Amino acid sequence: MLTITHRYRIYPDATQEQQFIEWMEICRGAFNYALREIKDWCNSRKCLIDRCSLEKEYILPADLKFPSEIQQLNNLPRAKKEFPRLSEVPSQVLQQAIKQLHKGWEYFQKRGFGFPRFKKYGQFKSLLFPQFKENPVTNSHVLLPKIGAIPINLHRPIPTGFVVKQIRILRKADRWYASISLQCDVTVPDPVPHGYPIGVDIGLEKFLATSDGVLVKPPKFLKSRQSELKLLQRRLSRKQKRSKNYEKQRLKVARLHHKIDNTRKDFHYKQAHALCDTGDMVFIEDLDYRTSAKGMFGKQMLDAAFGQFRSIVKYVCWKRGKFFGEVDARGTSQECPECNGEVKKDLSVRIHDCPHCGYKTDRDVAAGQNIRNRGIKLISTVGQTGIESACADELPGAEVTQSRQVSKSRKRVTRKPKK
Repeated sequence: MLTITHRYRIYPDATQEQQFIEWMEICRGAFNYALREIKDWCNSRKCLIDRCSLEKEYILPADLKFPSEIQQLNNLPRAKKEFPRLSEVPSQVLQQAIKQLHKGWEYFQKRGFGFPRFKKYGQFKSLLFPQFKENPVTNSHVLLPKIGAIPINLHRPIPTGFVVKQIRILRKADRWYASISLQCDVTVPDPVPHGYPIGVDIGLEKFLATSDGVLVKPPKFLKSRQSELKLLQRRLSRKQKRSKNYEKQRLKVARLHHKIDNTRKDFHYKQAHALCDTGDMVFIEDLDYRTSAKGMFGKQMLDAAFGQFRSIVKYVCWKRGKFFGEVDARGTSQECPECNGEVKKDLSVRIHDCPHCGYKTDRDVAAGQNIRNRGIKLISTVGQTGIESACADELPGAEVTQSRQVSKSRKRVTRKPKK
C-alpha cells in the first residue's frame, strides 16, 4: 500500500474559520481532560504503601485500571450528555484527539522521556477527518462533515488510482491548509544502487558542496529578515496581552515566520531536485544536527535546517527512483580523496592540498569526494556487484581502483592441496 500526502491551501469564510477554531478548542479540552486522568492515575501509584503524602493525596481505588485508549473513547458518549458542547465536533474528529494523546503516551513509554504535556490556548492547531464515504475533493471545493464545502486551490491534481483516506486541517498563522492523505494499492520497491554517484558535504560557509565541484552559498533566510522580525517583536512586546492590538501584531510576527519557513523549504526542494538531476546515487553524511544546534552557531544551524534538508533529499530521491545513502562523517575533511592519506587541517584552512600526492582542490569539494568514495565502498561491502565497474570511467578517485586490485589479488591466490 502506497501512501502519499499532498498539502493544499483552503479558503474558509469567516463562519467556517470560527467553527474550526471552536472545534480546536473543544478538542484541546478533551485532550487535556484525558491527560489529566492519566496523570492522576500515575500520581496515585507514586505514594508509598505504608504512609500518606503530606502535600496532597490521590484517593483512587487500588484496583482502578489504567485509563486506556479504548476506555477513554468509550467514555465520550457519556461525556457528551454531561457536556453538550462536545457534540458540536464530529465524533471521529473528537476521537482522533484522544488517539493523538495515546500515541504520545506510547512514544513516551518506548523512549523513557517526553511525557505528554497539556495544550495551552492556541496550541491545538489541527483537526483530523479520518474517514469519508465518498471522495470529498473536487476541482474547486473540499466537502467536510458539519461544515460544508470549502474553496480549495488544487494546484496539482490528485493522481489517478489514488483514493482520499483522510484530511487534516492545519492552521499556520492566519492561513489554512488541507493535508490530504492518498492511498493506492500498489507496491513500490526501494531504489537500488545504479548509475553515477555524487557525494554531498553540508556546512555553514557553503550550504552544500558536491563531489563534482558544485558549490552553493547559504541563503540565510532568517538573517536576511532578522531586522524586520526584531522590529515586529519589539512592537508585540509593548502591546497588552489578549487585546485586539496584541492579536493583530502577533499575526504579523507569525506571518513573517511562516514566510521564512516556506522560502527555506522551497529552497531545499529545489536543491534536492538539482542533486537528483546531477546523479543517480546521492550520499550524505550521517550526522545528528541537534547537538550542533546547541553550540555557539546554533542560530545559523537552525536557519540552515540541515536535518530538514536531508529528509527532503531522501524523499525526493525515493520519488524519482534515485538511490540515497548515509555514510560515516568522521574525518571526511581530514582525508585525501585521491590517495586516502591523512591531511590535517584547521577550520581556517579552506583549501585541500595533499602533501602525499599533490592533489589540490576546495576543502568542501574534497570532503564531498570522500563521502562519495565511502558510499561506493559501503555499497560494495554490503554485497552489491557491478556498481564499481559502472562508475569506474566517471570517478577520478582511487577508491575504485584499489578495490579492484584487492579483488584481483584475491583471485590470484590458490590453495595447494595438503599432502
